[in-house]
Amino acid sequence: MSYYVPGEERARRVADLFASIAKRYDLINDVQSLGLHRWWKRKVIGLTAAQAGKRALDVCCGTGDLTLALAERGCDAVGIDFSQPMLEVARRRGEAVPRPHRPQFLHGDALHLPFPDAEFDVITIAYGLRNLADVDRGLCELLRVLRPTGRLVILEFGKPSWPVLRWLWFGYLRLALPVFGWLFVGNARAYAYIWESLIHYPGQVEIRRRLVELGATEGQLINLMGGMMSLHVVQKGVAESGSAAGFTPRHLIETPA
Repeated sequence: MSYYVPGEERARRVADLFASIAKRYDLINDVQSLGLHRWWKRKVIGLTAAQAGKRALDVCCGTGDLTLALAERGCDAVGIDFSQPMLEVARRRGEAVPRPHRPQFLHGDALHLPFPDAEFDVITIAYGLRNLADVDRGLCELLRVLRPTGRLVILEFGKPSWPVLRWLWFGYLRLALPVFGWLFVGNARAYAYIWESLIHYPGQVEIRRRLVELGATEGQLINLMGGMMSLHVVQKGVAESGSAAGFTPRHLIETPA
């Protein structure tokens, strides 16, 4: 069974996928990235410029890595995810955080965030945008609940622009990750999904264009490892001319892992 399907059925398939891997999700992330995902997530937190007292939202929070890191910075942090098994792991981890900084974990849909407009100073989403049934609607929701002075940081798999590197990267995702999935969670198809979903994902340059169209500004597109991973850092705003602004080629920054 393929976990990637178009349309409304995709949400249910992705929920089934994460339910099957929740207990070993963190372990296999360490294995497949050689621990680098922890460094990339620390970079996300640094780019948020999160401070004590700020309201922070981590969308598609999974087992809560970023939500907990935001709480450690003193933020009023909320994590939201549509996978109950992943949230159960996150909530157990959250119990170790002393009050009043213990984060809140909510069950919800990234395409219908249960918050009013302009609610959050900081929003993060790591490896979640690619999984949404409607990427454009997801981006709209992220920007809707972001305050104009706030900051959105997106961490996601990327598509390298150099053809040889892209071929090697897609080959690794297609051939090696299913082996890890079979070894560690007994489900090769669950990790074949990463390659399948990335093939259909617009890629970081197109995502940046869509963010700008939606009114994001003051941003950066940061490529990691030659574009195998990507970071978007944006604020919500409109230029004086009335059109969205903020992205030019000089914002494309190559950052070594």
